[in-house]
Amino acid sequence: MGGAIFITGTDTGVGKTLVACGLAALLRESGYRVGVMKPAETGCEERDGKRYPQDALDLKRASGCELPIETICPYRLRDPLAPSVAAAREQIAIDIALLAQTFRAISAAHDITLVEGAGGLLVPLLPHYTYADFAALLKLPVIVVAANRLGMINHLLLTIEHAACRGLHVLGFVLNRLEQEPSLAAETNRAALRALTSACCLGEVPYLGAEATKDPGLSNLFAARIDLALLECVLRPAAR
Repeated sequence: MGGAIFITGTDTGVGKTLVACGLAALLRESGYRVGVMKPAETGCEERDGKRYPQDALDLKRASGCELPIETICPYRLRDPLAPSVAAAREQIAIDIALLAQTFRAISAAHDITLVEGAGGLLVPLLPHYTYADFAALLKLPVIVVAANRLGMINHLLLTIEHAACRGLHVLGFVLNRLEQEPSLAAETNRAALRALTSACCLGEVPYLGAEATKDPGLSNLFAARIDLALLECVLRPAAR
């Protein structure tokens, strides 16, 4: 079984998929066989009677993972809600044992597997079962993606603190800029965080735009901004 990383965020819409795709593309370019998994995706568009999980499709494209989308994303749900709520509205029971089995199969076939959550650690997969529970079950180390803007410091520190309370190992965090305009908060957040947390900043991602996950040069963009050496403890056993 290869290494694995769970990618979470401080909130929804902070750029988890962009960062996951960027890491996947960079690792693929670095010679790793990259597996990806999105346990449940909500807000899926339906075309010709089939659900299209856009985040999972972007992960598949960036990583070069050849598994079918049904394996990469076992639960593709219609409503843009927390997975437990969206599943209940369709009378679907999310099976944690199935998700764990699927993850292990993906991991066994790849050097490194990136698992992207939905929203943050406390978003529920089941009414009383969160993504933090799932990451703990699989013993996955965590990368936290935070929107680099005013208010982010509190959100990031709360996420890191909860991860520690659950016994999750935080590999570090990535600051993702969502706004094209200059921001004093975005320019000063990283320095402020040095005095507030021992978690390391893996890198800063500038504003890249809505279609960045599809950029064929995504690996180069991330190579200049993310330090893979900081992930050595996860990547070393997986290297070929």
